[in-house]
Amino acid sequence: MTLLIAGIALWFVTHVFPAAAPGARDNLIKKLGENPYKGIFSLLILAALLMIVFGWKSAIPSSLYAPPMGPGIVPSVLVLFGLIIFFASQTGGHIKRLIRHPQMTGVLFWSTAHLLANGDNRSVSLFGGFAVWALLEIILINRREGPRIERPAASISQDIVTILTGGVVFALLGHFHLQLFGVPVVPA
Repeated sequence: MTLLIAGIALWFVTHVFPAAAPGARDNLIKKLGENPYKGIFSLLILAALLMIVFGWKSAIPSSLYAPPMGPGIVPSVLVLFGLIIFFASQTGGHIKRLIRHPQMTGVLFWSTAHLLANGDNRSVSLFGGFAVWALLEIILINRREGPRIERPAASISQDIVTILTGGVVFALLGHFHLQLFGVPVVPA
């Protein structure tokens, strides 16, 4: 569990730093240069992901609560919505126009789905940690950027691409969930 929690903490701190301390981030970029800063940031994120993956695999799960949903349609739909919303951040469609923080909102949907379906210590640490991170990022970004600015007109074609991308990634993740994460989407 220690490695998993350390990976989540590294992810959290690395991502929150630019939003919580933009002045310190800018000073660091001035000292290091933009590309070295991005390189260090990327290495820290890669290290966090590796720690999370290996920490997850090595942690022995123990039950913390009885999940209210278990695997099924509601968590699956939440994950699908989360993926679609997450990918909307890369397009100029209506979804991005309506949702101020599509990536963080997508992470919240994904995290909530997993917390509804899993009640073990690993899941609560990982998905609860990511939910707290996404909420904090939304708050910090809103504080930094101020009131929301109206986004320009959107294109339905970009929404279609976003929905298809989210759907394809959802299908792939569902199909390979057991191989990738060691947990089946639907228990046998």
